[in-house]
Amino acid sequence: MTTIGLEGLLQDMRHIQATHTYGTVTHVGAGLIELDGLGQNARLGDQVNLSSRMGDAMGGEVISLSKDVTIIQPDAPLTGVSLGDEALLDGPFQISPSDAWIGRIVDANGGPMDGRFLPRGETPRSILGAPPNPAQRRALGRRLETSMSVFNTLLPIVRGQRLGLFSGSGVGKSSLLAHFASHMEADVIVIALIGERGRELRHFVETTLGKKGMARSVIVAATSDQNPLLRRRCALTAMSVAEHFRDQGKHVLFLADSITRLAEAHREIAVAAGEAPALRGFPASTSHLIMSLCERAGPGLDGGGDITALFSVLVAASDMDEPIADIMRGVLDGHVVLDRTIAERGRYPAIDAVRSVSRSLPEAANEKENELIATARRLLGAYDENALMIRAGLYNAGSDPLLDIAIKAYSELDNFIATLERLNTDNSFQRLELILRKAGAHELANL
Repeated sequence: MTTIGLEGLLQDMRHIQATHTYGTVTHVGAGLIELDGLGQNARLGDQVNLSSRMGDAMGGEVISLSKDVTIIQPDAPLTGVSLGDEALLDGPFQISPSDAWIGRIVDANGGPMDGRFLPRGETPRSILGAPPNPAQRRALGRRLETSMSVFNTLLPIVRGQRLGLFSGSGVGKSSLLAHFASHMEADVIVIALIGERGRELRHFVETTLGKKGMARSVIVAATSDQNPLLRRRCALTAMSVAEHFRDQGKHVLFLADSITRLAEAHREIAVAAGEAPALRGFPASTSHLIMSLCERAGPGLDGGGDITALFSVLVAASDMDEPIADIMRGVLDGHVVLDRTIAERGRYPAIDAVRSVSRSLPEAANEKENELIATARRLLGAYDENALMIRAGLYNAGSDPLLDIAIKAYSELDNFIATLERLNTDNSFQRLELILRKAGAHELANL
């Protein structure tokens, strides 16, 4: 049970409304509740609080309106709801983030999950914030240190960039996100755990993320057993928290795991509201939801902060053309593919560098660094194209000079991608140059 104390009571009193609009339950079924009496006062997206005759309470959100009926989707099971129950219209959903939220775990409604009082900020804000004016946004910023060789070189991340992590389940994306939270340059980390297994939340906080990562992080979580309203709201609430810190001029690292579960939650809500699942099982509004969320991240306005965002996407059977993956690739500034085959042979992170792209290049590197990146990618691509033949022993050395160099360099390049030491960018490029020189890559100019 949360203990709010006098400060919390005073905060609640400041939010008391003088008048209220009430309705009554007229129909219950199929996961929805119909209300009468809210008339012209209800708007799409408004919150409604229901009180049953048994004393139980639940929340809900207005998802459909007609002349006489207001339809809401509740955020809890319908058990106990009966005809005639009272419904209080509570207006649009807002949260009040505070700097005191750093180091805390927050639910999708902006409440504490650890039983301790969570201070509210002075200014409430909608979870449906607008992105910065595109005509006034800054360009992408400088390259960020990640303490991972592959992201310091082949796949650089710059301030304000939005990057996707595409993988199947159990391939290591959560561990990779935790590494970014612990080691990547940022003032504040905001982590959205959307539809995660409940038992994994504490493990992620205490073991995967650790005290170092948690000390500068805000975690917003909605577990897999919770209502789709809360799972969808989790991502929107987390982005609003990130915007709170961005508006203070801070550099925010936003990590979302995963956008696929956000889309699945939205599908449940939209289909219940009557929208057709036309996009290979997803409603057409899924695209707008994902794009609007991603657009809220990125570079800010002059004088403000930035939100550098990494979004994980679950792709079944590594299908990069499935709807959610396809939408994300089109709106992001790069994508990183985690491959199960690579993970199964024990290399972490299981990044397929050939299929991964950072759109911050070539601006994020100088001329020499871009040459090293291009050479490394050329060798990795040549090896990847011929991997089956090489492993089967069917390739005869000397048949292809490019492939000969690729074979010499592959083992060390593979180890280089897996390097998690605290190397800065300059050291990472020095190591990459040494690997390429040892393999004779300087001869590639003539090939």
